[in-house]
Amino acid sequence: MAKSKTVFFCQNCGAQSPKWVGKCSSCGEWNTFVEEVVHKENKEDVVAKLSSAKNKNKPQLISEIKAGNERRINSQNNELNRVLGGGIVPGSLVLIGGEPGIGKSTLMLQIALKLKGLRILYVTGEESNQQIKMRVERVGSTNEDCYILNETSTRNIFLQIEKIQPQILVIDSIQTLHTDIIDSSAGSISQIRECASEMQRFSKMTDVPVFLIGHITKDGGLAGPKILEHMVDTVLQFEGDRNHGYRILRTTKNRFGSTSELGIYEMRSDGLREVANPSEILISQRDENVSGVAIASTIEGLRPMLIEIQALVSSAAYGTPQRSSTGFDLRRLNMLLAVLEKRSGFRLGVKDVFLNIAGGIKVDDPAIDLAVISAILSSSEDITIDQKVCFSAEVGLSGEIRPINRVEQRIAEAEKLGFEQIFISKFNTKGLDTKRVSITVTPVAKIEDVFRLLFS
Repeated sequence: MAKSKTVFFCQNCGAQSPKWVGKCSSCGEWNTFVEEVVHKENKEDVVAKLSSAKNKNKPQLISEIKAGNERRINSQNNELNRVLGGGIVPGSLVLIGGEPGIGKSTLMLQIALKLKGLRILYVTGEESNQQIKMRVERVGSTNEDCYILNETSTRNIFLQIEKIQPQILVIDSIQTLHTDIIDSSAGSISQIRECASEMQRFSKMTDVPVFLIGHITKDGGLAGPKILEHMVDTVLQFEGDRNHGYRILRTTKNRFGSTSELGIYEMRSDGLREVANPSEILISQRDENVSGVAIASTIEGLRPMLIEIQALVSSAAYGTPQRSSTGFDLRRLNMLLAVLEKRSGFRLGVKDVFLNIAGGIKVDDPAIDLAVISAILSSSEDITIDQKVCFSAEVGLSGEIRPINRVEQRIAEAEKLGFEQIFISKFNTKGLDTKRVSITVTPVAKIEDVFRLLFS
């Protein structure tokens, strides 16, 4: 018989300890250890398993391994295909995390309903079949080969898998599953680790893609042990602002593609809609020019887009100036303000500065620095910037305008959307053929050059 013992696990990083400790020696967090009962196998059982698997796998030379053509499944969703690197890879294990109500279950249900001709098993441990049916009616789509299973036991799930033989498996969510191998509650560190391990073995042995929907903690990280992210092939992060209708699907880990891609969706009453041209939704339509607004040409992954930077500069009403930023790194904003004051002589130390990126998205591309500075100066001087002007350059600590990568794609995107002028670094003009584009490319070297060309 297998023996059981009590072990303490850290809920933050999954570290193991024979007794309770206040501070985790691995991650440094306090009061994160919880007691769990686990089974310990006998030595005879371990030896029997090793002997039975002795001749199953043999080492091979790299030259002996045959590389087949990469075969992917079209998810019928261009944004998800882009994020996954071209489609769903057979035998892959994909983890999707995000805040409650952000649209994780809606996205996976829409994918399951669109994949007609493939048997889909959608396992839910959080909703009843009637609730899933209501969501299907709201989405307005159906699939005769999509099966819904309300179950949390992995043993019962695998029994149904043997009967249905699905070609794609969706688990909603991994925190609700439990296995009989471990005597602990669902959602615990050991249960999540073991359930994910069972799903990983199933996907690799059968070449069936498995999607795991995961919860996140209050700090924004995926709930469960860190080893969960190491076990899966792809980690997707679904994020967005509840006050905005747009959602962003990012890749934080991908063994089959790039980790710099992202997909953009719009949450509507009938589900998630793909956004093919994000520049149109990230730039507000205005009847007249207003100060404090500048357009930046940025790139997320392989996708160029134009975003609107909004700034408001006013006198500090309570003595201590405020610095607030939405969608932009606050520390970088403070750095740019220090550059404006030290290198260019603009007195912004006694003024409140508020910055916002329209659309509710977060951008960390340094190429939007010049647009941020232009929006701040426009609000400070109360002079508008032409709607047909955009910016794409990085700002250095000495006030110089630094070059950026893939400037041709940024210029082409601005030209496609009808902009007439774009400001770039003069160091980006080397090898750049401006005769091929109809947009006016204005190279600048210092912040003073931009200020003189915009506001003089």
